[in-house]
Amino acid sequence: MAQPKVEKLITAIDIGSWKVSALIAGRTDTGELAILGTGQRESRGVRRGFIADMERTELAVRETVEQAERVAGTNIEDVWVSFSGGSLVSDVVTVERDMGGYRIEQPDIDDLLTTGQQGIDPDGRIVLHAQPTCFTINGKVPVKKPLGMHADLLGVDIHVVLADGAPLANLDLCVRGAYLNVNSIVAAPIATGLACLSEEERDLGVALVEMGAGVTNVSLYAGGMLVGLHSIPMGAADITDDIASSFGIRRSQAERIKCFYGSAMQNPRDFREMIEIAPPHGEAAIPGQAAGPNAEGGKITRASLVGVICERLNQIMTEVNAALAGMGFNSTGRQVVLTGGGAEMKGIADYAQGALGRAVRVGRPRGLSAMPEAHSGPAFATLAGLALYGASNPVDLRTMAPAPQTVHRLGAPLWWQRMMRAMKTNY
Repeated sequence: MAQPKVEKLITAIDIGSWKVSALIAGRTDTGELAILGTGQRESRGVRRGFIADMERTELAVRETVEQAERVAGTNIEDVWVSFSGGSLVSDVVTVERDMGGYRIEQPDIDDLLTTGQQGIDPDGRIVLHAQPTCFTINGKVPVKKPLGMHADLLGVDIHVVLADGAPLANLDLCVRGAYLNVNSIVAAPIATGLACLSEEERDLGVALVEMGAGVTNVSLYAGGMLVGLHSIPMGAADITDDIASSFGIRRSQAERIKCFYGSAMQNPRDFREMIEIAPPHGEAAIPGQAAGPNAEGGKITRASLVGVICERLNQIMTEVNAALAGMGFNSTGRQVVLTGGGAEMKGIADYAQGALGRAVRVGRPRGLSAMPEAHSGPAFATLAGLALYGASNPVDLRTMAPAPQTVHRLGAPLWWQRMMRAMKTNY
């Protein structure tokens, strides 16, 4: 059987506080999105989602993309980039116009969207997204395609995401410094939601909690759109730092101990299980291997490790609960989807369910074929979502040219055409 032909290449770059990852996907003639190559490097120039070292971030981006290109066997130029900084703000702008019972034509929709575009007030920020999410008929009936329908009142809900200009400019500069063209910078919660949430979940109401290394983003979906955003300046890297400072070891050793032995739930056996640790100049032991001559820093119980982890998790979940309450989550849904690198910890879903008092599941990326097993976990949900976003290339009002007429009243030519059509129909 012949292999599907790749018609379009889509490259996504996720620049986080812990890692920089890249993914090259190909959209085939069958409509499938297949992974062709991936790359990953440690992120050394990003703090809390913001660029702190331009040169080191640019180098990490270049090395990550080169690795993905070698795996895919191709060179790329255009990329989609994620932004997860704490300056993101989400809003919904509603615009309506009187139709007088006439049939909706494409110029009516274009004029309505143009008015919505002009009605966005960035308040000194940069408009990162301005996408029509839902049309309404007569102020009540939601429709996806109003073209050809009759209505007394036509409306549209426009989802707007704003961000501070300086962090976006720094991110754009780093990527372009790696000799890449930026198609668009995408808010990480939007990309992550595409990869982890079903259309039904977004419609019924769901909270998405992305536990990154430096930032935990809490986003609320309802009615099929993102309706709220809140960023918490804490993440999985803070757990690693707590382990390192509590037991006097290096960050790299603390990260390995967290990954191999860490858990969000206490177990009675944890008080009997001992973990051998190494001093700052040594290396931590790996399960199944001898501790080695450098493991002279003593031993700790697994219970003490879990205690340090849970102490920080309690702080994060308290902030998450406050954010959900502030966004009115109780009235728009009950389920919470946990994703990001922090969601890979053992027992995190059970812990979050007890801490938040809501049903919690771990969100993993879906919608892509040939995804490497190492990239199929929640830590790569944003990266997969970027590829899905680039493949769908949704309508964005920022790229619309302004229409020559407003939507508040009908222009004479259009009014005359409608009257003639009505006369021909009735007589």
